[in-house]
Amino acid sequence: MMPRLRYTHLISMSISLCVASCLAPIIDSRPTTAQQVAQAAPAVDEAAKANGAYQAKDWTKAALLYQQITLHQPSNGRAWYRLAASLHALDKQDEAIAAYKKSMEVGLPPGIAEYGMALAYASKHDTEKAFEHLQKAAQDGFSEPDRLTSDQELSSLRADARFAKIVEQATHNLKPCAYNPLNRQFDFWIGEWDVVTADGANPAGSSKIELILGDCVIQENWTSAGNIGYQGKSFNIYNADLNRWEQFWNDNAGGMIHFYGGLNDRVMDFWTDKIPQKDGTKLKRHLQFIPSGKDKVRQFSQGSTDGGKTWKVEYDFIYTRKK
Repeated sequence: MMPRLRYTHLISMSISLCVASCLAPIIDSRPTTAQQVAQAAPAVDEAAKANGAYQAKDWTKAALLYQQITLHQPSNGRAWYRLAASLHALDKQDEAIAAYKKSMEVGLPPGIAEYGMALAYASKHDTEKAFEHLQKAAQDGFSEPDRLTSDQELSSLRADARFAKIVEQATHNLKPCAYNPLNRQFDFWIGEWDVVTADGANPAGSSKIELILGDCVIQENWTSAGNIGYQGKSFNIYNADLNRWEQFWNDNAGGMIHFYGGLNDRVMDFWTDKIPQKDGTKLKRHLQFIPSGKDKVRQFSQGSTDGGKTWKVEYDFIYTRKK
């Protein structure tokens, strides 16, 4: 009979060997941080080289590199698009069209890919297919009218009446607010203004009202008269989700007021919620912009601390357009 001590020792050794041998494949199969970095490095390097070739317009090299990337990353829409653009530049139009289609299948915005296909078909002198994909691109949000009027491949299409409509749609896509009548309701306030109190006795300040952000936002730039140093800006936008206009006033004293309302019989009517004041009351404001011809606007503000039963004038200004 084997001594107990010796038997126990052998069992322990067997367990240790089994653990080592059984777990070794599992442990070895898990990449270390260093291995992960090593595996990721070629992909990053490959993308950098492809980008460099693409920026340098080395189309042969770019096509080869992006082809390799799409083999390793078949869902990389950007790589498919750049492969397509490189093939187009190499006059391999059928291959380019196939790659553009693939870029859409894996998630690239269709307007971009459709435009690329239009260029490829135009290069093949297939006018009808080129127009088909230009129209699809415009319908899908393509918003680069300058490319439509400058890309050489489209020169033979520009005399066609369909082309002007596509340019118009792309322009609308670029600046949708510019063509929406609801966004244009407050345009009477746009301009540079001298501002005085309603009685004309005292200058109140000056303001420049301008369109920003694709004509979607009307920005006010206010400076008070005198040397008090008070300045402020407001951002005015039509909120399509809530079907109302909103104004966000901010000043250099830390003030912020949120107004909302809409056009009412040519008057822009703004209101606030009831805002708690330091004296414990709640102030609700009513702000109106009242045009008088094209060169004069009245800005009239009132406040109520009794729920709208009574109102007190806060200020009453007349804006006169600078000549």
